[in-house]
Amino acid sequence: MKKCIKILSISFLLSLVFNLTNVFAEEAEKVKRLSFEEMIELAKGSQVNFYGWGGDEKLNQWLDEVYGVKLKEKYDITLNRIPMDIDQILSQLVSEKQAKITESEIDMIWINGENFKSARENDLLFGPFTEKLPNYIKYIDRKELENIKDFGFPIEGYEAPYSKAQLVLIKDSAITQETPKNAEELLRYAKENPGMFTYPALPDFTGSAFVRNIIYQFVDYQEFQNMDVNKEKLKEVIKPALDYLKELSPYLWNQGKTYPSDGPALNNLFMDEEVNFYITYTANEVADSIKDGTYPSTAQSFIFDKGTVGNTNYIAIGKNSANKAAAIVAINEMLSPDMQLSKYEHLGLIPVIDDKRIDDQTKVEFKALENEKGTIPQDELLAKRLPEMPAQLIPLIEEIWLEEVAGN
Repeated sequence: MKKCIKILSISFLLSLVFNLTNVFAEEAEKVKRLSFEEMIELAKGSQVNFYGWGGDEKLNQWLDEVYGVKLKEKYDITLNRIPMDIDQILSQLVSEKQAKITESEIDMIWINGENFKSARENDLLFGPFTEKLPNYIKYIDRKELENIKDFGFPIEGYEAPYSKAQLVLIKDSAITQETPKNAEELLRYAKENPGMFTYPALPDFTGSAFVRNIIYQFVDYQEFQNMDVNKEKLKEVIKPALDYLKELSPYLWNQGKTYPSDGPALNNLFMDEEVNFYITYTANEVADSIKDGTYPSTAQSFIFDKGTVGNTNYIAIGKNSANKAAAIVAINEMLSPDMQLSKYEHLGLIPVIDDKRIDDQTKVEFKALENEKGTIPQDELLAKRLPEMPAQLIPLIEEIWLEEVAGN
């Protein structure tokens, strides 16, 4: 009798889990059927949790004091920013999926590249949802490659663009007159000024992007777009860049024996005048740093003649988010011209909206920001924007760098 009751209990629990999963799946489909106006009503008075890297204090402040305030005033949505590294976010999503948790606190997620690919392949994201966003329809160029693929992986409506990034180098022209415009000029500068240049150790995001830029100096980016994931083949193709980086290494800061741990560590070296160049993915960071006194007015950004790697970072929604309607409303607001302009002004982040789709007054306001000290005009920057490599190649490049360059 006890065995029978136990079997019935297990059967009942399994049935309950199955039914709850179906109910939540139906709820997700219901959200997709709602109009945007109905989502606004449903989201009123709610809290939306925004998970993402919290290491940028200026961005954190902007999210809390500008974006979060706007969401509260306009929609009565409370933004709850939760700083967490993306690997931890994905790990939590996987754990929740395994535990069959159907109402997750992970609503909005700052994500891109190989992490997006991993999340999609593991069925961790809600979507497609971008066609539900009025501002996406109105202001986003849906034919642009970066709105179709994220590091070569199809987006298919599972994430909305957040900001554009593009690698630039920064110098203080009062200290350094030279502006290396290619790998050869940079190597020559390093040999003539030993110890005054370096880049972050891979797999740091900025350091990894710098190495990919060096690779593009020797190998056309088209060669990587449909490349098979084969480490030995990849190593063979990028050998000229590896040889270059090995030749450069002894002339780096600390003779290439160690590297800065990340972008902020490199920035500290730059501000302390231990190195003469800073590398950043925030293309207009120099203007904001001049305004707040972090950099002198003589700081200037520049890029290589062949261009530099650019990518878009995105916002996704957790598959089992308990507040999908609020997440959709919040993401839509992030794509508004006002928010994109504010982010560009205060953080130097390149907007994701298409300037051909905004009104004349907003165009004037964007253009005014491009005339600030030290920056590269947006049209010039985007004209020399190189596409990212497919996400699956990047970890292999980082492994190869650790073995072939850092290991020597």
